[in-house]
Amino acid sequence: MENTIHVDVVSAEESIYSGEATFVVLPGEAGELGIYPRHTPLITRIKPGSVRVQTAGGGEEFIFVAGGILEVQPHRVTVLSDTAIRGKDLDEGKANEAKRAAEDALKSAKSEIDLARATSELAILAAQIAALRKYRQKR
Repeated sequence: MENTIHVDVVSAEESIYSGEATFVVLPGEAGELGIYPRHTPLITRIKPGSVRVQTAGGGEEFIFVAGGILEVQPHRVTVLSDTAIRGKDLDEGKANEAKRAAEDALKSAKSEIDLARATSELAILAAQIAALRKYRQKR
């Protein structure tokens, strides 16, 4: 299959997606990355945001990742993320609730570590809510 690339998206808990794709878009550190079959090998960090996989069957898979590592080989793309959630499983109510809790934690941070942790959590949740809204617009 020369016109497809195998894609695996894996979280700390489970394999979220595994299948053939014609194109993958990911949130790279310096902007969006587009990966086609036979891409030059690459290893890079990715930011929180959405991974969009155009499947070999013509559909689209949408997965939120809380950052992670991307490895590209000519016939394989692997995304490793502590947290990865299928678009259809994103819950805006829960994400907004968690965002409010992170904002409260930010206000009551007692140390640099608490501040850094709350800031990081807030950035991930804001990206998750943005990804969810983008996913809903496509539906």
